[in-house]
Amino acid sequence: MAGIDNAPIAQTPAATESPGSVTTLISGILNDFQKLGKQQIDMLKSEFQEDLRRTKRATEFGGLGIVGMTVGGLALVACLVFVLHEQFQITMWASCLIIGGLLTGAGVALGLTARNLFESFNPLPDKTFNALQENLTWKTQPQV
Repeated sequence: MAGIDNAPIAQTPAATESPGSVTTLISGILNDFQKLGKQQIDMLKSEFQEDLRRTKRATEFGGLGIVGMTVGGLALVACLVFVLHEQFQITMWASCLIIGGLLTGAGVALGLTARNLFESFNPLPDKTFNALQENLTWKTQPQV
């Protein structure tokens, strides 16, 4: 029996798996946490880009409205005022009032369109923040 006592003791599978399984479990949790963090960041980037694209579109409409009002106001006011004055014998001030009112109405319509486009979305990434809050709430709840 002396030979048996000097032989190295073989470890049972349960003894070798226990420390390894805890390490594997912690490693898996950390990997999952990193993956979740990366997914949250990717979702934030995606939502931000979507909102940026919408903001750009609304700004383009607003800018075009302002440019249209300015260029149209300068070029057509002078021309149309004289047309009304000469063709219909309307006084000069009334001709200016009619043309100015029409251009202002068109500009207001374009400005309202731009405002409605801006109000149709929220520039903050709500979906991502809600998902992140849900994940943090889930992580802080005690496990049963």
